[in-house]
Formats: sequence, C-alpha cells, structure tokens
Amino acid sequence: MKLITWNIDSLNATLTSDSARALMSREVIQTIIEEDPDILAIQETKLPRTGPSKKHKAILETLFPGYDYVWNVSEEPARKSYAGTMFLYKKDLQPSADFPKIGAPDTMDAEGRIITLEFEQFYVTQVYTPNSGSNLVRLNERQKWDEKYAAYLTELDSKKPVLATGDFNVAHKEIDLAHPDRNRRSAGFTDEERVGFTHLLSRGFIDTFRHLHGDITGQYSWWNQRAKTSKINNSGWRIDYWLVSERLADKVSRSAMIDSGDRQDHTPLVLEIEMGV
Repeated sequence: MKLITWNIDSLNATLTSDSARALMSREVIQTIIEEDPDILAIQETKLPRTGPSKKHKAILETLFPGYDYVWNVSEEPARKSYAGTMFLYKKDLQPSADFPKIGAPDTMDAEGRIITLEFEQFYVTQVYTPNSGSNLVRLNERQKWDEKYAAYLTELDSKKPVLATGDFNVAHKEIDLAHPDRNRRSAGFTDEERVGFTHLLSRGFIDTFRHLHGDITGQYSWWNQRAKTSKINNSGWRIDYWLVSERLADKVSRSAMIDSGDRQDHTPLVLEIEMGV
C-alpha cells in the first residue's frame, strides 16, 4: 500500500487560483498523481464551511477520477475557511470515516483537524496539529492538545494497528531542523512540544522516517515561505510525519519526502507499507 500526506496550505487556492504559487502547487499535485497513491491525506485545505464547492468537486474528479474523498472543515466558533483536512482514497478501498472530537481546548475541536479512516484490520488517521503561534500565544492550549491527541491514538491502537500522518508542527530532535540553536523558543521547537511528541511515540508508535533512515540530516519537510532563500539554502524543518504502531515497523519499506521543486512551505511525504485491505 502506498500513502501520501501533504499540508497543501490551501486546497481552495490550489484548485481555483492562477497565482504563481497555485501553479506550483498544481505541479506538485501532478507529481502526486504520478506516484499513484492508494490514499492521499491533505491538511490545511482552507475550504468553506460547506465543504468543497461544485467547482472544487469537478476539478477533484478530473484530477483523481478513481478516488472517493471525505473532508473535515472548520465550523463555528472557529474561523471560516481555516485549517481543514481531506482524505482521497481509491474507490475500491471503501473505508468508514470518522471525524473525532478529542476534548481539545479553545476552538481546536471545531477546526477540522482530524479524520480517521477505519479498515477491517487497521486505521489510517491524519492530523493538522495546532501551531503554538507567534510569541507562543497558544502553547498552553497546544500542550493540552498533544495530551488529548496521544490519548486518542492510544485508544485507536488498542483496537487495531494505526498509521498516523500529517503536519504535527514539531521538529522532534535537533537533527530535524537546520538551525536548532536559533529556534530554541520558536513555535515547533519548544521543549514542551518536543516532550509532547516524545510522549506520543512512547505510547507505542514509531517515526517511520527515522526507523528507515536513522540519524540522517538535511532531510526536511517544510521551508519557511517568508524567507525567500530558505529552500535554496535548505534551511528547513522536518515537522510532517508518517507514524505507525510499533508492531507494523517491519512492514514499512519506504518513508520519504517527495520533491516539490521550487515551491516552498510543506512538501509531500510518501509511505509504502505491506498492508492487506
């Protein structure tokens, strides 16, 4: 089974805009299509409260004709067209979908951040973890989220094995970003967020990239688009992940970043794993 995850930073703009960034994003989509994944997880869709429009749906059906899809969007009291997630999956898979609330603080449960697909023998779940924000204004809420999310994954894992993916908004170790010394109290590299991720892994999950590649450096999934040379200089962070239940570790054959060309921000990640549906 091949699965891909990508924080697209606006599916809405990617499908409907003709900006230079949208055109680059569509090139990345073509790369994903060529990979022919069984399942595609997308974060930060920024769709309206009503979900995909008729135009969105028509374009998705043209791009992914052999796929069904489900989505989760922000609802009141969360901001409109904020966050949001989507799964596309090949039509023969026919999973059931859940849109869990985990008891998170603030409006986090209303921001469309989690979708879980249930198969007969396993779960595939994606998350768009809340960012702690400028000046860490949301760090306390983020820590509570991390606790609730870890408990949620543990509950799933107690029933059947789990493949968990998405933008976790944390660089776990110093080797997961280019400049750890400059970012000690930056959102995504605070001690609190890193401890939260360590705690999640300790619940019985593995970081598949590190499982296959060890302590390799210079491999990142995100480059700050506000810094024009961040990707050219490879000043990146690894904040997107494919995690799996420990008992699936020997079934993982590939966990890697997909080249997104000149486009800064997030790049897609691919997981190949021996799983029967």
